Amino acid sequence: MHFPYGSDVTPDQFELIRSFLESATKQTRPRKYELYDLFCASLYILREGCRWRNLPHDFPDWQICYYYFSVWTKKTDNEPTVLDRILRELVMSERIIKGRKPNPSMIIVDSKSVKNTSLPAERGYDGAKKVKGIKIHIGVDINGLPITIHLTTANVTDRSGALEMIEINSDSLAPNCVKVLCDGGYQGESFAKAVDILINAEVEVVKRPEMHKFVVVPKRWVVERSFGWLESAHRLWKNTERNMHTTLQMVTLSFISMLLRRY
Repeated sequence: MHFPYGSDVTPDQFELIRSFLESATKQTRPRKYELYDLFCASLYILREGCRWRNLPHDFPDWQICYYYFSVWTKKTDNEPTVLDRILRELVMSERIIKGRKPNPSMIIVDSKSVKNTSLPAERGYDGAKKVKGIKIHIGVDINGLPITIHLTTANVTDRSGALEMIEINSDSLAPNCVKVLCDGGYQGESFAKAVDILINAEVEVVKRPEMHKFVVVPKRWVVERSFGWLESAHRLWKNTERNMHTTLQMVTLSFISMLLRRY
């Protein structure tokens, strides 16, 4: 058992997802390492932003911790990863607790550009934000809970990235989602038609009433708060991963950690 860290979830919170992690690997003999320690090691990496080699020595060897993280984040044959399934289950449970249906009727979409370090091979330049790196696209419900997450290089436009995200998640969005709320960066008839074709949903563009003045836009502020939740994960302050899929799973893990702490 490792020493307690601020990045840890409690053992009771971990029990909510233990079955998902146990099913990820075949158990032919008694486990040598406790899954709770291995999961908390991934949370430590996410929160502190350090290298796997720099894990504290009270965790299992970093090679073992990284192996289990790679198992939980492995995607094959278009099937969701273990972390993807955990996040979806937690979001649905949280919506039910709040008295809502498991699947939302509206999502709010937005994107955020993140700078790359010298390590990642995939990168692009966002001319509007003056950022060279990647772009995180998310779609959240009215409570800010993540429904869809997608990553592209930073040169991909907000509209194109959102359409890719919606197409990838069309099976889970349709037919429940009937409205997509977004800001002025997504305006245009072509975008609205594409969303209608993909999931048969209406696009509503909400613009700020005045330029150069801070105004809380109804409903639109929810997605900004969701991006704010990711700020506690130092690993996501810059993109340090060679593979963009790993960054995507780190974003997923950050939302999982946030939701588990509500229990």
